[in-house]
Amino acid sequence: MVLSTLALSIATAVSAVDAPTFDPQRLSADVKTLSSDAFEGRGPATAGETKTVDYVIGQMKAAGLQPGGDLKNGKRTWTQAVPLLRAEIVGTPTLTLKLDGKNRALTQGNEIAVRAPLDGSKSVSIADAPLVFVGYGVTAPERQWDDFKGLDLHGKIAVVLINDPDFETGVGDFGGKAMTYYGRWTYKYEEAARRGAAGVLIVHETAPASYGWATVKNSNANTMFDIVRDHPASVHPQLEGWIQRDLAVELFKQAGLDFEVLKKQAQTREFKPVVLKGESFSANYKVDAKVITSHNIVGRLDGSKRPDETVIYSAHWDHLGIGEPDAKGDRIYNGAVDNATGTAALIELARAFAKAPRPQRSIVFLNVTAEEKGLLGSEYYASKPLYSLGKTVGVLNMDALDPHGPARNFTISGSAKLDLLDELTATAKKWDLTYAPDPKPEAGHFFRSDHFSFAKRGVPAVSFSSGDDWVDGGLAAGKAAEDEYNANHYHQPADEWQASWSFTGMARDLQILYTLGSDLANSNTWPNWSKDSEFRAARDASSAERK
Repeated sequence: MVLSTLALSIATAVSAVDAPTFDPQRLSADVKTLSSDAFEGRGPATAGETKTVDYVIGQMKAAGLQPGGDLKNGKRTWTQAVPLLRAEIVGTPTLTLKLDGKNRALTQGNEIAVRAPLDGSKSVSIADAPLVFVGYGVTAPERQWDDFKGLDLHGKIAVVLINDPDFETGVGDFGGKAMTYYGRWTYKYEEAARRGAAGVLIVHETAPASYGWATVKNSNANTMFDIVRDHPASVHPQLEGWIQRDLAVELFKQAGLDFEVLKKQAQTREFKPVVLKGESFSANYKVDAKVITSHNIVGRLDGSKRPDETVIYSAHWDHLGIGEPDAKGDRIYNGAVDNATGTAALIELARAFAKAPRPQRSIVFLNVTAEEKGLLGSEYYASKPLYSLGKTVGVLNMDALDPHGPARNFTISGSAKLDLLDELTATAKKWDLTYAPDPKPEAGHFFRSDHFSFAKRGVPAVSFSSGDDWVDGGLAAGKAAEDEYNANHYHQPADEWQASWSFTGMARDLQILYTLGSDLANSNTWPNWSKDSEFRAARDASSAERK
């Protein structure tokens, strides 16, 4: 019955919109292949990367794309080399708390998850560093907000809360429930590094983080990557880690403090840092740190009239590789939904465009590396673009698409005001889809996908997300599936291909994304951000390129 409903909706849509059809079975086959154990979780700089790059290039070649990557001897290759700092803790780290003179050993991945250092350190040796609670770890002059109040953090470990000061109340200077960049864990590490902290321990709570401890453990207690920086210690303290909420409560109690009371105080401008008296933290471990090279995969269709103007479709090919075993002993983090779905969608869109008449503007199909390590592949491309960002019309990113049946709506990662979203919304209406604002703006999704690397440089960019109001089962079914995925599959070995997935929803959504990209590539329009957007100024600064 579901398939017949879908067939009717597609038939109706095709009668109104001249868009190609997309094959659910071929989408399923690509996802099954990319997320198979043979690809070893698609970790950057592993055998899994080699297999992934070879497979995607093979599909792009077969589709009829041209290589759009680095220039070599005057000709484009299929990849863009991305140099990355790769850091891995050697063996088991020694992590110790001292409480009233007594040492307590902490177990990596249990009550604490410490990342391999990205400041260039070859070893970490921190002895009895004082612990100090710095609230949400925010310095926001435009909001008259300073959690540090002149505190000298050199030699100290900062204990910070995740998300923004107004997450719990829903009102305040930080967007209410909607997370600002100040709420992201990346910001908290960066700000502490600017202040010279020896380390940062973020207190994990599931609601404000928007994911459980399993995600924290699996994302942090493995190999770390960063783009190669001139001064890495300026954005990375030596020790970066997370602790479980229960441990934080215990630390505060041992120091004669109440965790919940201090958290309430941290939600006000009047908050002042609090030293956890009689407590210190020690860490000792060696680090295997070296520069490696990963790769973005880049296919291209040259525009027939204005080839220097570019529309980009993007998705990340990487996942977490091989890591800690789950309860079943599975160590391969297959990444079927995240993001074999997006990569399969990219390949399928490439096939469709290559069969169609050549567009007036060029289209780039960008499959980036190291998204799971901090949007690093897209950050590298955006910092060293192969094609002018000023003449990039827009970026349509695809990350973790829903492999089930069709929904009546769609959304994007995070909240943003820009012409590109208006055009996407208008296009989706032709298929009777409505735009649903991000249902969890507090999760900070806008900062968690590859479009952000372009957005912060002014390029209009959105990350398309599947809807949750399913044709078969409505909102209840869509939300249940999302909750089940986040709890049992996201960033876990269980994110595996399932034979029950129909991929009919993706097939329909790709018609919408194809149509929008085709319209952009065959027009003279230049989408922009809203006038009150924080990204408008950067876009306007490159306006001369578009005249």
